[in-house]
Amino acid sequence: MTRCRFVALSACLFAGCVFAQPFPNHTVTVVVPYPAGGAADMFGRTIAQALEEALKQTVIVENRPGAGGSVGMTYVARAKPDGYTIALGTIGTQSINQFIYPALNIDPVRDFEPIALVSTTPNVVSVSVTSPWKNLQDVIDAARAAKDKKLTYGTPGIGSSPHLTAEYFAAVTGVELLHIPFKGVSGSFPALVGGQIDLLFDNLPGTVNQINEGNRIRGIALTSAERSPLAPNLPTFAESGVKGFDVTAWFAIYAPKGTPKDVMDVLIEAARKGLKSEKIIKTYAAAAANPGQLFGPELAAFEQSERAKWGKLIKDKGIKSE
Repeated sequence: MTRCRFVALSACLFAGCVFAQPFPNHTVTVVVPYPAGGAADMFGRTIAQALEEALKQTVIVENRPGAGGSVGMTYVARAKPDGYTIALGTIGTQSINQFIYPALNIDPVRDFEPIALVSTTPNVVSVSVTSPWKNLQDVIDAARAAKDKKLTYGTPGIGSSPHLTAEYFAAVTGVELLHIPFKGVSGSFPALVGGQIDLLFDNLPGTVNQINEGNRIRGIALTSAERSPLAPNLPTFAESGVKGFDVTAWFAIYAPKGTPKDVMDVLIEAARKGLKSEKIIKTYAAAAANPGQLFGPELAAFEQSERAKWGKLIKDKGIKSE
């Protein structure tokens, strides 16, 4: 064999070894389509740490907020489908946005491969400590008496889980509220404390510490069917007179559509292992959340039921992105 042929063969064999390296062989990025500091950011960072341990590879978080999460999700949908860029989707990005943003150029079914449900957590409604309202019935009575001057409520943005929760609450109680969207709880929380809005709807992890401190805001009620161990004195909407009310926010991770099955299998197994870790269980318990237990096709089926529920509410209420 001539030297040239030997070198060429060696190069081919080397290239084959490189291409045959198992996934992952370099850094994985989890894109969080919301600002730093909120519940989505927290869940994105904890699942990144869990994946890092399971994959034995560096996993970093990149925040790409905007348009109710659609900016970050679009970025991931257009990324190379190789498993190295994945997204933390939410109830908003995967079950709500498509009904609110008419010009949305991504589709949660067409553009993503579901990996794992990361967590579920209740939403909570709060008021300023200076508010005269002590319970949910006080809020309902005030909303009904407000007539033309509607009670205002803040959320992390149009189409977010807290926004749709508030609209659902208004629909089942027959009250009218005025939505004031913010870019995350970092904007809505000061507005509540400062008296610019009457109510704050948010994911419980985002405000549970402030609720328990009780210095600036007062928790009114939780949207889940059961109370949270982290705020045991906070009643549920159902306990407060809104029978059958049970809404939870959820967060999940996704790869771009077309990601190879063997890569998806690795990501799903890593998520499954990570979500069972003692560290995740303790972290989520401290954040008033539960680790997810749906993976791949199970998550896809769950999403479809959520889209049917929230799509109808959005249509009935005429909710739009403006």
